[in-house]
Amino acid sequence: MHLIAPHVIVLFALLGSLAGFLAGLLGIGGGVILVPLFLWAFKVAGYTPDVIVHAAFGTSLAVIVPTTLSSTLSHRRRGNVEWHQVYHLALGGIAGAIIGAALAAGLPGTWLRFLFGLMQILVAMKLFFYHPHLPPEQQEGLSVLSLWAVGFAGGAFSAFFGVGGGVVAVPLMVILLRLPIHRAVGNSSALIVVSSFFGALSYIWHGWDRAGLAPFSVGYVNLMVAMIVAPFTIFFARLGVRVAGRLAHDRLVKVFAVLLILVGLRMMTRLFFS
Repeated sequence: MHLIAPHVIVLFALLGSLAGFLAGLLGIGGGVILVPLFLWAFKVAGYTPDVIVHAAFGTSLAVIVPTTLSSTLSHRRRGNVEWHQVYHLALGGIAGAIIGAALAAGLPGTWLRFLFGLMQILVAMKLFFYHPHLPPEQQEGLSVLSLWAVGFAGGAFSAFFGVGGGVVAVPLMVILLRLPIHRAVGNSSALIVVSSFFGALSYIWHGWDRAGLAPFSVGYVNLMVAMIVAPFTIFFARLGVRVAGRLAHDRLVKVFAVLLILVGLRMMTRLFFS
């Protein structure tokens, strides 16, 4: 395995740039983009097939932590993070992340790939067709139990699939908790920092003694890849946000949704035609 070869380092820098730019441009969590890219890049880098999927999920979560932390700080400056709510969301998110990662660690990589592909298709369908009728907003009076439940769902989804989880957490906060959309996005960013961190720790734990991992791996998380990719993801996400304001955003999202469907179908069919 030649992770320190110059061409491999350049490859991961390019992947981080692409994932960050698309995430900022389309408003999509970086994990949905990073995981398929890692699945391909880790094969090129020489990972053994039985650990590629788990390593892609764990490393994706490690990259998401600093990326969403940057996002959360931006939302906080705009007053869109309610820390009391985030505290209870995070408690549920930690439990969900630990359980989600444990479930993923116990499944074969082929089935995880299939389920990730299915998840991508469902996310794409939501992007393509979903036009929500938002309920009346509610700022106060939220029960602790409801915050824990939403945090648990977001954390479990995030850790199980190696993605941020905002695609689940934001709709739940808007529809079930009836938070304003900007507050839901800000709270979701803060939740994702916590759930991704504990999800990554869980992937480290479950992969601690696993054979076939590349150098610089701690469990299923490759620290060197995360350190290369994260700065590029953060920088190009900001660039993507700027470019998004000049383009027809809805059309771009629909094109990306079609791409997600094609990638998802490819990942699902590999279970049967690998």
